[in-house]
Amino acid sequence: MNDGSFFGFEGYHIALGAVGATIILAYWLPRFFSNREPAASGLLILIGMLAFAVVPGLPQIPDPRSNALPWELVAELTVIVALFATGLRIDDLSSLSRWGPTIRLLAITMPLTIFAIALLGYSWAGMTVAGAILLGAVLAPTDPVLAGDVQVGPPLEGNEHPVRFALTTEAAINDGLAFPFVYLGLLVAAEGFAPGTWGLEWIGRDILWRIAVGAAMGAAGGWALGQILFVLPRRAPLADTASGVVALAGVLLCYGTTELVEGYGFIAVAVTGLTVRRVEADHQFHRRLHDFTEAIEHALTAVLLVALGAVLPALLSQLSLASAAIAVALVFLIRPLTGWIALAGSPLKGREHWVVAAYGVRGIGSIYYLAYAAGKVEFWDKEQLWALVGFTILLSTLVHGFTAGMAVGNLQAHGEPDQR
Repeated sequence: MNDGSFFGFEGYHIALGAVGATIILAYWLPRFFSNREPAASGLLILIGMLAFAVVPGLPQIPDPRSNALPWELVAELTVIVALFATGLRIDDLSSLSRWGPTIRLLAITMPLTIFAIALLGYSWAGMTVAGAILLGAVLAPTDPVLAGDVQVGPPLEGNEHPVRFALTTEAAINDGLAFPFVYLGLLVAAEGFAPGTWGLEWIGRDILWRIAVGAAMGAAGGWALGQILFVLPRRAPLADTASGVVALAGVLLCYGTTELVEGYGFIAVAVTGLTVRRVEADHQFHRRLHDFTEAIEHALTAVLLVALGAVLPALLSQLSLASAAIAVALVFLIRPLTGWIALAGSPLKGREHWVVAAYGVRGIGSIYYLAYAAGKVEFWDKEQLWALVGFTILLSTLVHGFTAGMAVGNLQAHGEPDQR
């Protein structure tokens, strides 16, 4: 006779309820203080941390220090979708002069940030040379996933504010440009700091070849996807009836094939988004596709940040005072200062200059790069790296998340209209 003994509380179901409640709270609570887009990223981490600390019966989230693969795969997919959506939302590429601030941020701010973080990691935190280089590479790129408050709006809105344009295009490209320095950290960890041995190979393969292939594959893949969606067959274009899943499948195809020929897939998918948009720039399908990919991006991001909150107490147990100081220096000193240096003499002036210089959000991309590197080479300072990256993401999401909307909004109040 069935006495009901088959019924019980499953940890998986408890986790579903806890994650769902966490996400709802993180998006709902900010509405009591502001009618802006809710700055949920930091709250997702904090409430996730609280939920997994106090709710009984929750399953254990994989620790990235010992099992980095799940973190790598989820973060990779999240960044792929976010980079494509970021490229897709750029309305106006007609003027090359608009890219001036972006090029400055990529060519000056990013290398200076990598050097500064690596130097501090080696001198302050006592990291190995390889670990310090990897730390700089992991924390240098800004995040296309968590920077929504300072990026341009969806496709077809037009009138993109130069501040939003600079921050959006920087985030779209610098994730891929961080990869050569990740490989540099891996080379030093495997072969030692001997540039005479591997320097030319690193420059030729990891910088010149992989960047060029990524850009070329993205342009070709974007053009081909645009033809499939908008051109062939002309009498019944797929974009008139298709859901976004078809285009997303094309993006995954482009990413996978780019990686197979040893190009940078992150660069490829960002260029794919930019190129697809140019095929039929004013087609309403772009808005539907953007909304579809953004929904996937937000869902994956929310789950990943709640999971980060769950493991963060364990990660922070290895956080030293010197490591915490590096994170604080990055958010409040290194990024603003290197951004200010790079933008000196650019068209951005006054408050615009400072907003672009200061708002370099760190997030999901950093998780991916560190998880990827951890799966390739065993780093002596792995636990210290995870502690510092976890703390930096928490600090950045709180500081940037709760102030970004206000900072960009103030541009309008001081005569610099935000035309998002």
